[in-house]
Amino acid sequence: MELSEIFWNASIEELKRGYMENSDSFICLLCGEIIEKGIVYPNDGILYEAERFMRVHINHTHHSVFAYLLELDKKLTGLTDHQNQLLRLFYQGKNDTEVQKEMGIGSASTIRHHRFSLKEKERQARTFLTIMELLKEKDKHAPAFVSIPKTARLLDERYNLTKEEQEEIVKKFFPEGLEGRVKKFPLKEKQKLVVLREIVNQLNRERTYDEQEINQFLNFFYDDYVLIRRYLIEYGFLDRKPDGSQYWVKK
Repeated sequence: MELSEIFWNASIEELKRGYMENSDSFICLLCGEIIEKGIVYPNDGILYEAERFMRVHINHTHHSVFAYLLELDKKLTGLTDHQNQLLRLFYQGKNDTEVQKEMGIGSASTIRHHRFSLKEKERQARTFLTIMELLKEKDKHAPAFVSIPKTARLLDERYNLTKEEQEEIVKKFFPEGLEGRVKKFPLKEKQKLVVLREIVNQLNRERTYDEQEINQFLNFFYDDYVLIRRYLIEYGFLDRKPDGSQYWVKK
């Protein structure tokens, strides 16, 4: 199961912690780091059991779950830039007057109004979440949609994709199977998404590749590897250094 699918299927409590527990390990929902149980982990001269070390990992690597979530695309959070900034300042413990001065808007009463609006948004979200959970119990015809990558840059109709559609696209463009070459690169955005996802899934998510390595890897699937590389970055599957010297899978 892909990390994005694990992330979106996690409970609210698991998302708040930033990790979920399996029978033999803990997995970071933010980057996929796996911490095995039964091992003592050293860090800065201190020894930690597995779950405590996972919390250390999240603090050191991601600063906080709150900060990580606010960095997600606004179409995933449903927050405007203005609301995002307000939440950051509230999280820092600033009072209404301090927030008003830092943002340079209205007055302290204006900030209280924004707090009220955010609280209303929370109530709406809880209500909608409950409605959708209840719907799952009754709606036997709902298609299984493919999970949206947390790193997606452009959230549009290309992600309106069922698992059945994905399987059909894979068969069409990978006639020799996922270990073979792409028959032709698709023109339709939804098909591009599927092909790119299958290619990037075969990269080592823990590795950093230099330019020659990533080009050789992509050239195995398709002659125009530069095109594939560009789309992998555009769709948010790959990241790279500004000079293009190193590439890695975004988590």
